[in-house]
Amino acid sequence: MHRYSWDDLKFVLAVADTGTISAAARLLGVNHATVLRRIANFEEEHGAPVFERQSHGYSLLEDKAGVIEAAREAQEAIFSVAQRMQGRADAISGVVRLSSTDTFCQAVLPEFVKLMTEVNPELEIELLCSNDYADFARLEADIAVRPALKLPEVLRGEAVGFLGFGVYVRPDMATEETRWLGLQGALKRSAAARWLEEETAGRPNVFGAQADSFLVLRALALQGLGQAVLPCCLGDEASGLVRQTGPLEGARVPIWVLTHKDRRMTPRLREVQRRLCAFLRAESLRLSGEDIAD
Repeated sequence: MHRYSWDDLKFVLAVADTGTISAAARLLGVNHATVLRRIANFEEEHGAPVFERQSHGYSLLEDKAGVIEAAREAQEAIFSVAQRMQGRADAISGVVRLSSTDTFCQAVLPEFVKLMTEVNPELEIELLCSNDYADFARLEADIAVRPALKLPEVLRGEAVGFLGFGVYVRPDMATEETRWLGLQGALKRSAAARWLEEETAGRPNVFGAQADSFLVLRALALQGLGQAVLPCCLGDEASGLVRQTGPLEGARVPIWVLTHKDRRMTPRLREVQRRLCAFLRAESLRLSGEDIAD
């Protein structure tokens, strides 16, 4: 029977988290050779490799994802013992990877990260920004916040409110002749894009510019290049723009807090997810755009 050592698992987890031996060494405060030796010892003891060595770093073998999950659970248990011994059983520690869109990463989630890390100084939240779903199967994120009408089958989650949209323009550009700013990339599949398509149907030369990011669309609108359909939480906070409409009917989208259905939810992840849901519900009026009267 193997004698599992947290010291060995710690090195395995550091390489999985950072992707390279040198980065893992910096994280753990040891030299490059020590990390290599510990990884080799672990793989030799258990009779199988955990990582695939590639030119750009170390990639976790697909069938070893469970090893990393088990290592995280071991880390969680050890931290929990230490917290209870020190009388801090309610503290949260360790790393949580949180994925969301650029809108949420810019306008919503930094406040949540600040609140969480202030009361849990040993908690580290990695905020991953992407307008496409993170690849949970490769452990890129533990939890995701996504506005979506339909979820992929591999994800499970809880709806915590709605993301509202409005039409925003610079005050000096608020005329009937003002052109629109179009949505491209992943945004082209959004409810906001469908609303805009119906609104501009049959009208020639309607777009002054287009972008695949609501943050970029807001910047273009601030430059006076056209009117934009924006999430209310972005548009309402732009001092150089005015909202032309209330929250658009047909464009609002449920906000989901998600995990992969195969993800083992450790106490740390469950608690962060619970607090994240509570935070987003408290922000529901701002996110829906209903906190500002027409």
